[in-house]
Amino acid sequence: MDLKDISLYVDDRPAEGVFRVHRDVYADPELFELEQEYIFGRTWNFLALESQLRKANDFVTAQIGRTPVLVTRDAQRRLGAFANVCRHKGAVVCRAEAGNAKYHVCPYHGWAYDASGKNVDIKDRKTGGYPPAFDAEDHDLLPLARVASYKGLVFGSLSAEVPPLDEFLGDMRFFLDLMMEQGPEGMEYIPGRAVYTYRGNWKLQLDNGLDPYHLTSTHLSYIDIQSRRRAGLGNVEARQFDWAMRASKEGGSFGFPHGHSVYWLDQPEPEKRPIFPAIPEIRARLSDRHAEWMLKARNTEIFPNMQIADAITLMLRTFHPVAVDRTEMRSYCLAPVGEAPELRAWRLRQFEDFFNPGGMATPDDTIVYSECQSGLAAQPISFLQGHSRGIAAAKQGGNDVSQALGIRPTVSVKGGFTLFNEVALHAPYREWVRLMQAGVSGGKAYP
Repeated sequence: MDLKDISLYVDDRPAEGVFRVHRDVYADPELFELEQEYIFGRTWNFLALESQLRKANDFVTAQIGRTPVLVTRDAQRRLGAFANVCRHKGAVVCRAEAGNAKYHVCPYHGWAYDASGKNVDIKDRKTGGYPPAFDAEDHDLLPLARVASYKGLVFGSLSAEVPPLDEFLGDMRFFLDLMMEQGPEGMEYIPGRAVYTYRGNWKLQLDNGLDPYHLTSTHLSYIDIQSRRRAGLGNVEARQFDWAMRASKEGGSFGFPHGHSVYWLDQPEPEKRPIFPAIPEIRARLSDRHAEWMLKARNTEIFPNMQIADAITLMLRTFHPVAVDRTEMRSYCLAPVGEAPELRAWRLRQFEDFFNPGGMATPDDTIVYSECQSGLAAQPISFLQGHSRGIAAAKQGGNDVSQALGIRPTVSVKGGFTLFNEVALHAPYREWVRLMQAGVSGGKAYP
């Protein structure tokens, strides 16, 4: 196919009820290379939580595409983010995931930087015989073009041409508020995280996080085990859900500008959610609407590679492209700061049960991703048919649910749980086409 006409890769004809994605979107190494520059290099990317950077000199390392990033709180408590790359020979400066350090010293030749990114020492500089031209150069860490935060979520961009973060997030902010305002003192990660790789394209995870359709086939064993536990067999600490009860519930999805999407479902067993005991406080602090929607199951995707799921327990996930067929996953359990120990234990048991690499659901997904990647090599395959469920029920613009929430999606779907709609996937792929086409055409990402 023609790499100069990216629209050929996504067959998007709303008037005819057609939305198809070509297999090369997941499997073509040339497209993958373009994504590094035109997707990850030209938009906002999630980096860290502000609660990880409470004190002066706190730091977190992150990734934007292939660029390692160092996020810091400097001595004046200013938030900053830099390419985590030594100016001398290009080695990664900070190897740790997080911590507190006044200085960061490159392990290769010992160049040192403070928490504001300033170069504070070049080893043996006085005896190095450096010319005046070298002394005239800037030796500080290279700052990211843009850094901003929203409700404790820190984002960065390699491009200065991105819109303001609030504008980029748009009305998806309502759904982020539902995650990040669950506690009066903010949100934090429960210590620990799950980090692993899978043998598949990064967009397979993007798809899966917005795909309720796979639940009742991919995770049958998980559903069966939870049923046994409800009967008193095995570990019952994770408050086992009755998945059959979801079949009668109403749900839906919204797509937004800039590629963001969310799907939601009325929660049949709210008392099994660790947030349930906090609902009276949330209702008094925020509103009845916030309390109602915090009890619904929600999966949100912030384009390109961040997801927050609150359907079993509250989880934040990022997925970083390593190669066209290799992706690194990072999953964290989110919780309110100052949460009672018994609620935190409840939350953590549910996270371990489902999301851990050794849990009962994540292995199912990662194996399927690998099998999808293998299947995409099949020569007869061209356009996939995995983005059509729910198109006949979709409405361009908002619906009665969005109107009640005061948000303006680009597309809305509402229906029973077993509709399992795939329309939530349309917004990310439309944005993928837009950004990729702008890149190969020499245009601006955000005109």
